[in-house]
Amino acid sequence: MEELRELKRRMETQRPAEWEALPDLNLYMDQVIGYMPRQLIQYGEEERLTSAMVNNYIKDGLLPRAEGKRYGKVHLAYLTAICALKQVLPVRDAGRLAAHSADEEPEEMYARFCGELDRALKETAGRLETDGDRGTLSRLALTLALRSYADKLACQRVIDLLWETEWEGKAKKSKKEK
Repeated sequence: MEELRELKRRMETQRPAEWEALPDLNLYMDQVIGYMPRQLIQYGEEERLTSAMVNNYIKDGLLPRAEGKRYGKVHLAYLTAICALKQVLPVRDAGRLAAHSADEEPEEMYARFCGELDRALKETAGRLETDGDRGTLSRLALTLALRSYADKLACQRVIDLLWETEWEGKAKKSKKEK
């Protein structure tokens, strides 16, 4: 079970760069695409970010526009959050969740995201039994899948509630302005 030990090790140690460690210089699109695989644990090419994805995130309002075809720390922070969250949520919800707190600066959002990711990865790594037989691994996979199912159900409902209260707030504000 060397592969599982490697996954556990990566889940215990591999983290996105902290805000201060993100590149200070603005990057061009191809540099962003090259940088992003370092931010999250990945296995396979299908998870890779593409320039078309970035452009779609910008068009959908999930990511700020580039500054003269260059992307800075804010872009990298939001892309890191979106790329992690879209593994379990629809892209629109992932982007909206990453950007939801209007009173929070991008640096604060990113620190909160990294802290929650750290806790989640450590918790899951602690559940990995690396020396189990096929039956133990099968039970572990079932446990992890059901935990994901339960967490996704709860997350989706919380997101729905966020959007409902946001929509209600905008409707009330619109009525007051009239």
